[in-house]
Formats: sequence, C-alpha cells, structure tokens
Amino acid sequence: MIRLMKEVQRRNQTEVTEFVLLGLSDNPHLQGVLFALFLSIYVATMVGNLGMIALIKMEPHLHTPMYFFLSSLSFVDASYSSSVTPKMLVNLVAENKAISFNGCAAQFYFFGSFLGTECFLLATMAYDRYAAIWNPLLYPVLMSNRICFSLVGTCFLAGFGNAAIHTGMTFRLSFCGSNRINHFYCDTPPLLKLSCSDIHINGIVIMAFSSFHVISCVVIVLISYLCILIAILKMRSVEGRRKAFSTCASHLVAVTIFFGTILFMYLRPTSSYSMEQDKVVSVFYTVVIPMLNPLIYSLKNKDVKEALRKILQKHLH
Repeated sequence: MIRLMKEVQRRNQTEVTEFVLLGLSDNPHLQGVLFALFLSIYVATMVGNLGMIALIKMEPHLHTPMYFFLSSLSFVDASYSSSVTPKMLVNLVAENKAISFNGCAAQFYFFGSFLGTECFLLATMAYDRYAAIWNPLLYPVLMSNRICFSLVGTCFLAGFGNAAIHTGMTFRLSFCGSNRINHFYCDTPPLLKLSCSDIHINGIVIMAFSSFHVISCVVIVLISYLCILIAILKMRSVEGRRKAFSTCASHLVAVTIFFGTILFMYLRPTSSYSMEQDKVVSVFYTVVIPMLNPLIYSLKNKDVKEALRKILQKHLH
C-alpha cells in the first residue's frame, strides 16, 4: 500500500505538461516598448552575424584560421540567440505565455549547447592568436585546415555534451504545484525552484560541470594571453607590437564581456540568486552579447572593414 501511494504521488508530481514563462515584465505598456527594442536587437544580431559569415565566405583574403573561427563564432551567436529571443518576443505580445514541457527541455538544451560551444570556441580563438603571434613561421602548420575543423568540431561536441548532462539532470526531476517560471526562458535556477524533488545532487553536479567548463576555458584564455604578452614584449619593432595588440584587441574585449557575465551568473551559491536581478543580466548575455560580437570584430578589424568596402563597391558598381 505504501509503495502504491508513493507511485501515485510520483505520477501526480510529474503531471506538469507545460510551463508558463512570466517574462521580464507584466506591464502591458512596457511590454510594447520591450518588444520593439528586442526585435530591433534581434534583427541587428541576425544581420550582423549572418552578414559576417557571408562576408568571410565571399572574400578570399579572409579565408584564414582566424576568420574561420570568427565565422563559427557568428554561427553560434546567431543560434543561441535564436533559441531564446523569438519565444521571448512572442510572449511579449501574446496572452498565452505557455511553453510545453518538451519545448522547455528543447530550449534549455539548445541554448545550453550553443552557450557552452561559445565558451570553448572563445578559448580556441585565444590559442589561435597565441599560435599566430608566438611562432608565425609555424602557424600554417599548427593551424592547418584539418586542425581548425577538428578544433571547432571538438568545441561543438563539448558544448552539446555538457548541455545533455545539464538537461538530463534537470528534466529528470519531478515538477508539482506551480508551473510558472519566473523568467523569460527555461533556465536552471527558476526550474529548480519549481521542482518538488531533492535538488541537492543537481546543485552539486551542475556546479561541478559548470565550474570545470567555464574555469577550464578561462584558464586557457589566460595562459594564451600571458604567452602572447611575453611574445609581444620580446618584439623589437614598435609596429610589430602595435599590430599584435590590434590583432588581439577585439577578441580580448569579447572574451572579457562574455566570461565576466557568465561567471557572475552561474558560479555563485544558489542562496545568492535574485530572479529579478538575474533576468536583467540574462538579457545581456542572451540578447545583447550576440549582437555586440560582430560589431566588436568589425569596428576594430581593418581586414573586415576593407573586405566589406570592396564588396559594397563591387555591388554598387
């Protein structure tokens, strides 16, 4: 009888078939403003990232490892923004803000996959810059086409594998009572708050994998830039130093913004989470950062600006 009662209780706890995303605000006047703002940002994100991919593909001068990684980064930015922003835009104007259980799991998985891939990809790009500056003569060998494809493939494999662990750990839980997610997308902290299961193991596993994931990428970036700094200081030519700093500047800005936000969001004790604060920060790295990356790399990169100028002139003529 006790076993039967536990089974019935377990089934009742897992009857949640959909969640309701409460979003950023329930103020109807503010929702209209937010819709216009985020739609503009999303359009700029897609135009910037897809335009960067097209530009690199069309311009032979940009067919180098550095720009191969940059085009991969643009694809990842467009993908992880698209896993969240369209649903957020719909919920800002729709009365029904529900998302199915499977839809929530899919959004959770693909957002986590592309976000994780970006972490590893930024670390790989730091190593690429190190290889280019530390030993330019060996650079074509160290970063051959085969090695570049292998590195990008490994980044995707690591990102999607890590997300599979997080998704499996989160959606194996039982959800009972409220199904209202106090967020604009399916994220770990608000989902764990809705669970009626013991989330102690989840917290340990998620913290362990997230910490290893992010810290390993940060360490690779720091070591790469330390070696780059040593190599630059050894250069006798002022022009060579300036060119080396210019090559790394865009990537360093992108890395600082991205990892700074991620470290603030996920590597904190669960007791310090504030949903309202986290939603604002989440907007920054889910919506704004994917738009900023193409701007950062184009505004500070003479090769990209020159390629864009040549293509525009060609089509205008």
